[in-house]
Amino acid sequence: MIKLLIVDDSNIIRRKIERSVSVAGLTIVGTAANGVEAVKMFKQHTPDLVTMDLTMPEMDGLEAVTALLALKSDTRILVVSALADKTTAIEAIRRGARGFLCKPFTDKELNDALVELLEFDVR
Repeated sequence: MIKLLIVDDSNIIRRKIERSVSVAGLTIVGTAANGVEAVKMFKQHTPDLVTMDLTMPEMDGLEAVTALLALKSDTRILVVSALADKTTAIEAIRRGARGFLCKPFTDKELNDALVELLEFDVR
């Protein structure tokens, strides 16, 4: 079983990701509305995979990427953001995120990105 944590300040996006995920062996262990909640949930569930928004209150996605990877360095993080600002996405990758998906996204785009991240470590 591969554990997934969904992090986004938008309840609509969190629910869309929850409904859209259809990757065999992937189980959603929790959702968080900001980086502070994400770190707390992460410590409880130690997920293998995280979808991470960048623009959130309390602790943004960049800070959360750094915090989660400090807890478990092999965590696969997929940044899911509406930001057209490529420099922020590049910074997230520099900090250790392993993929980027731009909002809005289709179910297929989300699942393809998750599968790609899961295969990332297999190679």
